[in-house]
Amino acid sequence: MSGPAAGGAGPGAAGGPAADAAAAAGPRPVAILIGPPGAGKSTVGQLLAARLNVGFLDTDDEVAAVARKPVGDIFVEDGEPAFRALERPVVERALRYHGVVALGSGAVLDPGIRDLLAGQQVVYLKTGFTDVAKRTGLNRPRIPVPGNPRGRMRALLEERLPLYESVARVTVGTDDLAPEEVASQLAAGMTAGEPGR
Repeated sequence: MSGPAAGGAGPGAAGGPAADAAAAAGPRPVAILIGPPGAGKSTVGQLLAARLNVGFLDTDDEVAAVARKPVGDIFVEDGEPAFRALERPVVERALRYHGVVALGSGAVLDPGIRDLLAGQQVVYLKTGFTDVAKRTGLNRPRIPVPGNPRGRMRALLEERLPLYESVARVTVGTDDLAPEEVASQLAAGMTAGEPGR
C-alpha cells in the first residue's frame, strides 16, 4: 500500500473522471478505518491519530451529535433507514477531514459511500467472529432472550466482509492484538510508506 495520499475527494465523488477531478479539490483523511463492530476502529483510530499527530473523527459520534441522541437510540426509536439517512452526509463531510476517520461498521452498505471511498486510504481492521463476539459481549452467558444475537452478528459479518474487502486499500488482522499493537503497526507502515496487507 502507498502512504497517505495527498489531495482530496469532495462529496458525490465516484470512480472515474468525476472522482479524478474531485481528487484535487481539497483535504482528505490520512486514514479511514472500516470494519465490523468490535474491530477497534475508534480505539485504534485515536491511537493512530496521536501517533501521526493529526485529529480523529468517528462518524458514529458525529451522527449522534446531529441527532442529539446515542446511535443505539436512533436504531431503536427511528430505525436503521433513519440512521443511514443521517450517516450519509456525515460521511461525506468526514471524507474532507484531514485526520484519521473511523466509519460506522455499516457505512459500506451504501453504494454511494463505497464510491466515495474509491482511491482513499481505507484500512480494513479485519476481525474474526470469535473476537467480535468477545469484544461485543456476545460470548458472555446471558438470560435467554427472543432472537439469536450471535446468529445475526455472524450473518452481518458474512454480508459485509466482501464490501470491506472491496473498498480496502490495506487489510490489518486484529485478532489477538491489542489496539496499541494495531495502531503501532499501521503508523510504522504509513510513515515508511507501505503498511502491508
